[in-house]
Amino acid sequence: MKEKIFTIPVNDAFDSECECPICAMYTTLEDNAVEYAMGPSYMEDDIRAKTDELGFCQKHIRQVYEMENRLGFALVMKTHMDRVIYDIKQLAGEPVKGKTLFNKGKQLSVSDYTKKLECSCFVCDKINNTFERYIDTIMYLYKQDESFRKKYAGSRGFCVSHYGMLVDAAAKGLSGEVYERFIKETNGAFISGMERVRDDVEWFVNKFDHKYANEPWKNAKDSLPRAITKVASLLPEEPKKKSR
Repeated sequence: MKEKIFTIPVNDAFDSECECPICAMYTTLEDNAVEYAMGPSYMEDDIRAKTDELGFCQKHIRQVYEMENRLGFALVMKTHMDRVIYDIKQLAGEPVKGKTLFNKGKQLSVSDYTKKLECSCFVCDKINNTFERYIDTIMYLYKQDESFRKKYAGSRGFCVSHYGMLVDAAAKGLSGEVYERFIKETNGAFISGMERVRDDVEWFVNKFDHKYANEPWKNAKDSLPRAITKVASLLPEEPKKKSR
């Protein structure tokens, strides 16, 4: 099957040696979204309106800060805090200047507002739509492309979270014999991948026993970061680019 633009990120991830190609796709989107948040876009009114409204989750606010664009980060934080202060004053019944943001008939409580804010994030929001399309593309390629099916079945497996995501996506996007084959190959890739990394971790432990001191490390030296990928969907960290 001739490769299309929208299939390139998926094929690239499955061509990698990552312990979870879905993690690889997500991390690329995440890095791009963090860089975007601290790139020239933060000066655009429509983008600033979104960062003011959504803010950042705990994970991504740290990554945005680590881009070391201190002026950009300060500007985004200042206007986001302005927005939060304004909203809270409205909810607390204090007089404020400007347009009322909440419908009086369906006004949130302060508690509802803070909980909603805790669950919102500009970076997560930017990632999610594209990431969902990537998952749909996996289903599309699996149905249409035999070479991808072979690549999929021969992958190094998946992390726990994305394994479950693939099973759920297959239930919605596949049917019949294609679905049965997908589930069988997904289960096989997941279990064999987990067992392989588990065995590497076990050998890592054995190397601390004097009986194995002169034995080769085999594939155990980097087994712990790979185990983290399998169980927690986190790839080994690489140096982050600095925006300025």
